[in-house]
Amino acid sequence: MKNDEIKENVRKGYGKIAKESGSCCGGGCGCAEQVSKRMGYSNKDLGSVPKGANLGLGCGNPVALASLKVGETVLDLGSGAGFDCFLASKKVGPKGKVIGVDMTPEMLERARKSALGGGFRNVEFRAGEIESLPVEDRTVDVVISNCVINLSPDKEQVFSEIYRVLKKGGRFVVSDIALTGELPEELRKSVAAYVGCIAGAVSKDEYLDAVKDAGFKDVRVVEESEFPLDCVDDPAVKSVIDGLGMTEDDVKDAAGSVVSIKVSGKK
Repeated sequence: MKNDEIKENVRKGYGKIAKESGSCCGGGCGCAEQVSKRMGYSNKDLGSVPKGANLGLGCGNPVALASLKVGETVLDLGSGAGFDCFLASKKVGPKGKVIGVDMTPEMLERARKSALGGGFRNVEFRAGEIESLPVEDRTVDVVISNCVINLSPDKEQVFSEIYRVLKKGGRFVVSDIALTGELPEELRKSVAAYVGCIAGAVSKDEYLDAVKDAGFKDVRVVEESEFPLDCVDDPAVKSVIDGLGMTEDDVKDAAGSVVSIKVSGKK
């Protein structure tokens, strides 16, 4: 698929998810909470955000690793329904600011309604693509992202944009998907797998090279774990199974090549 086709398919896929009631897996909030707990979110986290903000779409908990401080400005790439933004909002306090950027209108609408209804006055959601962020140069203290950069067909440009918007001494912490082996061809070519963050994955070394090439220092993998592809309740996995007609055994065979990584770096 061409880059524009990938983006449009991702936009449509996540637009559909945003319109569905409850979580993306169609089973109500329980499914999203189950997925999120496996990704490192606590019961306190899950209970502190507006209903419907958590769609169970992540592959980690970047807020927990970002060491956010009161008064900081935080930027969330691919903010979706606002889950991580709302968690970050409580960390930076009323003197801080959180900006969520997403390219899906339906997600933005959902996030803005939640922010208004929940009284999150230090959170703002902007329409835009992560390869061309609607954010001024050197205005952000911390960039976070949760299983979104992997969706971009131009990851090098994404990290260049992160570098641009960060203040000198600023930092990023992202959760994402990387490969330790080859994916089956049907996954690599699948639109459903792209929406599920899988088909767009690159090798861990290639991912880290994109970060370093953007100019970041102290780049490291903070955590690494097996991405639970063998759990068919996971929204990413369900999108693949539904789109390709894959069996549970097919998914388990692919699981050995996919890891969730949490990466940090400084400007």
